[in-house]
Amino acid sequence: MESSSQTTGRFSSKNCTLVIMAKAPRPGMVKTRLCQNLPSVAVTALYRCLLEDTIALATSLTSVEVAVMCPASDEEELADLLCHTVQIVAQKGEGLAAGLTSVFRHFTAAGRRPVVAFNSDSPHLAPSVLDSAFDILATYDVVVGPTHDGGYYLVGAKVFHPSLFDADGMGTRSAFDRLLTKTKVLELSTGLTEPFYDIDVSDDLIQLGRELRLAPAKAPRTAAWFGEWQEAVAHLRQCPGEP
Repeated sequence: MESSSQTTGRFSSKNCTLVIMAKAPRPGMVKTRLCQNLPSVAVTALYRCLLEDTIALATSLTSVEVAVMCPASDEEELADLLCHTVQIVAQKGEGLAAGLTSVFRHFTAAGRRPVVAFNSDSPHLAPSVLDSAFDILATYDVVVGPTHDGGYYLVGAKVFHPSLFDADGMGTRSAFDRLLTKTKVLELSTGLTEPFYDIDVSDDLIQLGRELRLAPAKAPRTAAWFGEWQEAVAHLRQCPGEP
């Protein structure tokens, strides 16, 4: 496992694919931990803003193909929501592990095509970090972007590794460690992008609100959501049991 500072060179960007892992923004189906503190309608609207800003971030990258991987039941709704501007692909199976497996099975089918799967709730990430993920894949077999809570916000590879993702470890504080353990077992060289945070619990949302007050252009739809729901956000308190 090495840091991104040790990368050298890059794939031709026209051969790179960035895949957003997404769901349709339905009440009770997205960002459920935030529903402990916020109305479900607010959380659903937040997820839609995060997703749309994330798509805007992804499509801002030069000559990188952008697609969305989603549950089969969400395919049509997401295509309509995103106005058919990006390719929508239905995953095989249920859950995030199945979704990630579907990403690499589908998009690396043509050969050694570098593919990065990215979450749908980090539109505040610097575009340079996504660029660096593809740079890392010029040298390493796998790239991972760790989150501060023990998960990861992106993962990329050049080829399909069927056993890379463990369904039991998804959504836990050990997800990142479990993934690194699996890459070691499979003898895959692994590079890392910089640690970051995604939006899972109230503290994450409060941090994002502070960031977007200073730089709303990073995620304009999400920044507008904070304006609409400012009273509810102002009263956020960490629920018992949250990290």
